[in-house]
Amino acid sequence: MVVFSIKNGSTDGFLFEASVFDTNEELITKLVQVWNMRVRLNMLIGAMRQLAQFGPMKPVEEHGIDSIKEAHQGTPVEKGATYSADPSGERTGNGPGPQLAETIERVCKDAEDALSPNLVKQRVGVSCEMLEDKFANCKGSVMMAYPMGLPAWDPVVLCLEGEEGLDGTQAGAELLDPKEAQLWVASKDFPRDQKVGDRLGWNEKTKVVAKLQKSGAGPPAREPAVSEEERKAMMAHYFKRQEDLKKLAEADDDDYLASQWADPKNLQRSLRGQASVKAPGLRL
Repeated sequence: MVVFSIKNGSTDGFLFEASVFDTNEELITKLVQVWNMRVRLNMLIGAMRQLAQFGPMKPVEEHGIDSIKEAHQGTPVEKGATYSADPSGERTGNGPGPQLAETIERVCKDAEDALSPNLVKQRVGVSCEMLEDKFANCKGSVMMAYPMGLPAWDPVVLCLEGEEGLDGTQAGAELLDPKEAQLWVASKDFPRDQKVGDRLGWNEKTKVVAKLQKSGAGPPAREPAVSEEERKAMMAHYFKRQEDLKKLAEADDDDYLASQWADPKNLQRSLRGQASVKAPGLRL
């Protein structure tokens, strides 16, 4: 299987496996599905953590900080046993309780691991089936916490419904169209009417770094010659070297003349076997 390392910036990405006999149309469609599911899952994780802490989302017309609404507008605020005021004023503050919140956090952590760039280092590929399983776990934990359901405008519901729920959000701007997205490898795109092997050759044991782009965006920027960690290590090395040279330039004493390597007769004494002979009474 050909391994595609899909890059999304310098810190995010995932691995995807395909065959050289797959058509580019099939490959791009599957890649875009995984890409969009990762975007949805990332937004869902954040929304679920907000839900566990501050409860469901209020209607837009009721947004506002509860303490201000009570003090200045006289609006009564429903406060349950687990009430925790939302500082943004967008949620009711009535969370599901500490035990269910812990369950939601555990599910979020498991889903977050499926989005981790560490999977690339571990050589673990991502598939639609893996992500669908994470969505099912998230949906189950939410139904356990709120068996009566959440309001239709809550971000958790919108993320679980599908890509349509992300319209108008920052995550929605990151979604790709499976019919128009382009796949690029080494500054060359993959024509949809060809097969993977037409571009990469027919060796199944191949790994390439690729990027997905929106239609008309052109080829992506080239990867830097060195990584961020390598760049920091090089800068630290050159800075240390510069400081050493500065110290050498400022050193004008002759302390080095007392060193053993500066003794012109050191070789002669070592050949005669006198290197370890010391004058009595001296502690050297």
